[in-house]
Formats: sequence, C-alpha cells, structure tokens
Amino acid sequence: MFYCTPTSTNLCGVQSTPSSGPKRKASFVATAHTIAQRVSVNGNDFGQLVGIRSPDSDNPIQDVSSGNMACNTGFHSPVSSKVIDVPVGAKVGVVAKVDNAASSGTSGLKWFKVSQDGLDSSEQWGVDRMISNGGWTYFTMPNYLASGNYLLRAEIIGESPAGRQAQFYLEWAQINVTGGGSANPSTVSFPSAYSATNPGILINIYDNSGNPTGGGKPYTVPGAADFTC
Repeated sequence: MFYCTPTSTNLCGVQSTPSSGPKRKASFVATAHTIAQRVSVNGNDFGQLVGIRSPDSDNPIQDVSSGNMACNTGFHSPVSSKVIDVPVGAKVGVVAKVDNAASSGTSGLKWFKVSQDGLDSSEQWGVDRMISNGGWTYFTMPNYLASGNYLLRAEIIGESPAGRQAQFYLEWAQINVTGGGSANPSTVSFPSAYSATNPGILINIYDNSGNPTGGGKPYTVPGAADFTC
C-alpha cells in the first residue's frame, strides 16, 4: 500500500522482499520480513537505500496506535539525502507531501493513498505478485497530482491467524513530483487512520484447511481509498 503526505510537497518509494500475508502495491524491493530498500522510476533502479529511509531492524509494528505507524523508526544511518525526481504518469512506489523531502520529519503529516494491492478474485495476495516479480511492486503516479516534494510511504501488512496482531512493515522514499497539476486529495493522519478492529486488520485470512485464501470472503484493504484523477 502506498501513501503520500502533503504539508507542502513530497513523495517517496521503496523496494521490499516480503515474508507472508497480504501486502500492498509500490515500487520497492525488500528482504526477510519485508523491508523496502530501493526505489525505481520507469525502470531506473536508484540502488540500495538511495532516496529511501529504511530501518535497520525488520521487526514489524503491531500497535496501530503507535506514533511509528507514520513511517517507522530507527532508520539506517547515514540517511540518504537524495530526492528522486518522479514525473507524473511514471511507474513508481509510495507518497507523502512535505516542504523538503530530504529533511522532513513525519509528525503531523497528512497522507493520501495512491495504490493498494490486496486479495484478488483468484485468491492471490499482493505479496504473491510481489514475490513473483522479484520483490518489486509498481504503481503509476497520478497525472494531476501537484508538483513538488513528497514522502512516499510503503506499507506491507502481514496478516496473522485470528486473535493475533497484524504486522506492519513501513518505509518511505523521498521524491520530487514533476509535470503535475493542481489536484488536492483528501488526506488521513497516522496513527489515527487505522483501528485495531478494522476488518482488514482484525481478520482470519485462513480457510478450514489452513490456506490463506481469505476464508472465502473479500478482503477490505485498511485505510483511505486510492486517490484517482
């Protein structure tokens, strides 16, 4: 799942290699539990930890009321100062709007979702598609998004058996959107965007045989609806 946060203008994206459970769409590659580590724009891979803030630990966040739900904590040092240019219409990862993508913090930011990938009609999860694509997930940057700096937030959710906490893996990229329009998406804040009882968080995704097929029910991706224009 990809979110952007607007405070001025800022985007970011990541790359991940997932573990298990449903994940969300983005232009990222990760490893182990699922830590986004790279950003790609129109097929151009910027390299390991370039333009992206990724934590040293691959431990998930499990408390949806935690302030770390915005963008995680304990980032690998030194943090890259690269801000990656992303033209509208480009094939990329996650987003949040800020004054300066390289130096912005995450407290008090407003976010809008640009992409998500959950369970499809063939009972395949977004993480299955991510794995089959070598850890990468992509989305197209909306054409009418306003130009400027954004923080691009990549979120992968690992769903657990009923009664256990869902696991959230978060990273964010630093991007600069170019050639945009004047769209002003509605936004949400973290950590208040999610509740521990949201149907996409408090859920048993397994059928009676232990297969993660959603239990024969559609999966509701948590959070805001995708921004489209």
